[in-house]
Amino acid sequence: MKKVTKSGGIAGVLLFASCGGTLAADYSAGVQTLSVISEEREADLEVMIWYPAAEGGKTVTLGENIFFKGTSAIQGAPIRDGKFPLVLLSHGAGLAGHAGAMSWIATPLAQEGFIVAAPTHPGNTGRDRSAEETMKLWLRPSDLSQTLDTIESDRTFHSHVESDQIGVLGLSMGGNSALSMVGAKLDPELFATYCDTDDLNTSLCDWVRLSGVDLHAMDKSAVGRDNRDPRVRFAVAIDPAPADIFAPSSFAGVSVPVTIVNLGKASEIPETIQASGLADAIPDATYQVIEAASHASMFPECKPHAAEIALEEGIEDPICTDGTGSSRNAIHAEIIGLTVAAFRNAINASD
Repeated sequence: MKKVTKSGGIAGVLLFASCGGTLAADYSAGVQTLSVISEEREADLEVMIWYPAAEGGKTVTLGENIFFKGTSAIQGAPIRDGKFPLVLLSHGAGLAGHAGAMSWIATPLAQEGFIVAAPTHPGNTGRDRSAEETMKLWLRPSDLSQTLDTIESDRTFHSHVESDQIGVLGLSMGGNSALSMVGAKLDPELFATYCDTDDLNTSLCDWVRLSGVDLHAMDKSAVGRDNRDPRVRFAVAIDPAPADIFAPSSFAGVSVPVTIVNLGKASEIPETIQASGLADAIPDATYQVIEAASHASMFPECKPHAAEIALEEGIEDPICTDGTGSSRNAIHAEIIGLTVAAFRNAINASD
């Protein structure tokens, strides 16, 4: 039976701290960028890596643009002595669809003693945006596995990774990727019909159709393939999107601890990211809801007037609108806290 936790806001952070968790930074966060060869994409992946840092390097700001505030990290600092858990991090698509935009969660994870590696998925980001490439959901887990291959062979990081403490964290479409990495399979028919109407995802499917992409014509064997990576021992998926195109029969084969998080009040969570049913079907899953949040809470913190600028730029999605009662900064603290707790619990359970 799944464990369900609901939180209305900052109280969840205080509860996490009272139970022995911490949001205090134990380490400085270093950051480096690697280039990873993807044979399947026939292209290089840009991979950003955050890690517990020793002294040295220079402070840089990551993920800042006209809409969002950035997050500081130390570029070029050496990694601290010791071994650390590794988290593969998968971003969503669209406006914040690149590794740097997730610095708000990756930097605190590095400060908590994790190495975090995030590829920017080609064709899934604002500067490299393609409806066809975005909908090739099966390539995203492959990007993550290729990233892991590179980390394992990299002179700098390989000796610092606890090989039996590797997890995956995904936000939005990255949440779909995270679940795929631990054994959930896409259903080819559900995928093919996903954009037949606007009932499930209006903004995405409008873009898909206007781009001339026919989901029915995509390779069904690729859609439904097994993307499981046995090196990955735990997973966190936040507002996985789409959550309603997995083959239900595949959930029984997920054998690692999984935490699934939905953002927003249950009655307001869109059907295509409503993931309580997934958590019911996955054997070792925990389901959590942050009621004060919204899907947009996975964006970095907004700059003043960012919402108005977005409208002027023709962006109709409410990028700066969270739920009620908590600031985005407080919501981020809660997401970080529960993510750290989920990873630590999974690691402790496997010891």
